[in-house]
Amino acid sequence: MASPGKKAFALRIDPALWAEVERLAAAELRSANAQAELLLREALRARLGEAAMQRLSARAAQREAAAPGDDGQQG
Repeated sequence: MASPGKKAFALRIDPALWAEVERLAAAELRSANAQAELLLREALRARLGEAAMQRLSARAAQREAAAPGDDGQQG
């Protein structure tokens, strides 16, 4: 099940590359999806710099704050 506020999409990836992501994820006690997200964030930080990552985090926080009625409570 997709996490609220996260973009779901299909990804075509070389099976050998995905196997390495899964291997690394298992070694670091993460899901393969969380590992792929971490690797993307690291690559973006290396390419764009820390300032771009701070802008990305600020936009994510704004989206969370604007989500109507999503206070994380059930019932």
